[in-house]
Amino acid sequence: MTSNPVIVEETGQGLYQVRAHGQGPSFLIDEPLDLGGMASGPTPYDLLSSALGACTVMTIRMYARRKAWPLVTVQASVTHRRDESTTRDVFERNVFIHGDLTQAQRERLVAIAEACPVSKTLHAGADIVTRIAPQAAAVVDDRPCDRTHPKAMDEACRQVDPTAIA
Repeated sequence: MTSNPVIVEETGQGLYQVRAHGQGPSFLIDEPLDLGGMASGPTPYDLLSSALGACTVMTIRMYARRKAWPLVTVQASVTHRRDESTTRDVFERNVFIHGDLTQAQRERLVAIAEACPVSKTLHAGADIVTRIAPQAAAVVDDRPCDRTHPKAMDEACRQVDPTAIA
């Protein structure tokens, strides 16, 4: 299933500021001041880190809810860097899990984090197909919700634990 398009377009403000239109409100993406941007929003790598962190937290929450585990809160902190020796990107993820959980449950939640859809995408890499568009895409307000990620989280939970059903 293909997701709804996210449309990113220049704002005309500053050198790098763009606006992303996806589900919900649009938001700005920019570069830091010292790199010629206006620092008016997250950088593209901030967004990749955010995607990994968000998917991690959401998938852990989904799994804990299905298992009726006493997870109170979960937080992911994600950093990004480029390994100079291999030139590969490295995302370091720290997961804070709060709740009256056993060590085995905590370890299972870490396994779920590794299986979240964005983790799997980053581990596997992705094919990128680029085409010239004949015209600009229309920005659609109140577009339908994208249903691809919840299904992928469900698959991740079931792959790690077939008993983790909704």
